[in-house]
Amino acid sequence: MLFGVPYDQLAILAFGLLAAGAATGILAGVFGVGGGAVIVPVLYELFGVVGVPVEVRMPLCVGTSLAIIIPTSIRSFQAHKARGAVDLDVLKAWAVPVIAGVVVGSVIARYAPPVVFKLVFVFVAGLSAFRLLTGKELKFGTGMPGPVGMAASGGVIGILSSLMGIGGGQLGNLVMMAYGRTIHNAVATSSGLGVLISIPGAIGYILAGWSKAADYPAVAAIQFPFALGYVSLVGFLLFIPTSMWTAPLGARLAHALPKRQLEIAFGLFLLIVSGRFLWDFIAR
Repeated sequence: MLFGVPYDQLAILAFGLLAAGAATGILAGVFGVGGGAVIVPVLYELFGVVGVPVEVRMPLCVGTSLAIIIPTSIRSFQAHKARGAVDLDVLKAWAVPVIAGVVVGSVIARYAPPVVFKLVFVFVAGLSAFRLLTGKELKFGTGMPGPVGMAASGGVIGILSSLMGIGGGQLGNLVMMAYGRTIHNAVATSSGLGVLISIPGAIGYILAGWSKAADYPAVAAIQFPFALGYVSLVGFLLFIPTSMWTAPLGARLAHALPKRQLEIAFGLFLLIVSGRFLWDFIAR
């Protein structure tokens, strides 16, 4: 055993994190997302294997996802920016409201029951799955909204992303394409949201879960050195190598391959995950 965790459980956790990290990096580049839609459900199952209680498992998954997204989003954003596809004016208009939304979401995480995180995940992932599988896009206009609309949409993106553990790519893509932006411009610009969301979000979840370790002294996975608050240091360290390695590959795929087959595959994955969390809610 290591710090109270059996070696076989640690091996399962390590292998699962490394494999999921590779998939996360590719998705971050292909879809302009931070990968949280993959990270959170994977961590939820893996943390269950090592005995993390349901009461803290979901916020631990979300906080860890936001921490993992930091390097992945930076790498993805740099790759898209190098291609000249990022609209920096949109990112500047979203910056303050998105960060404010993340702060609000982190405060909610401190007091919200696990079901809140699951319902937010089901709502956002289900909406994204519907869009990806049907190929239908919302249409609000032909130009981005004014200051009030940008502030409102940015705040909503920040709150929902921080409660779901995503970099905001799915929501950013949805908004930008609804206002007539191309898929490549939306994907590239939305990759920058991950940077705005992940850093304050991870810090917020560390603070939100700081006192929880004392409530579960027998659960090694949420104690230091395995975790800081609601951020798993093991998850963070093992996800990074493969996710950062594959993120540029995903960015290249986004500009080189037909996206429809990838959209369908990702949509089916989100639909399955949404059903998994929804069943948890119904079966309570």
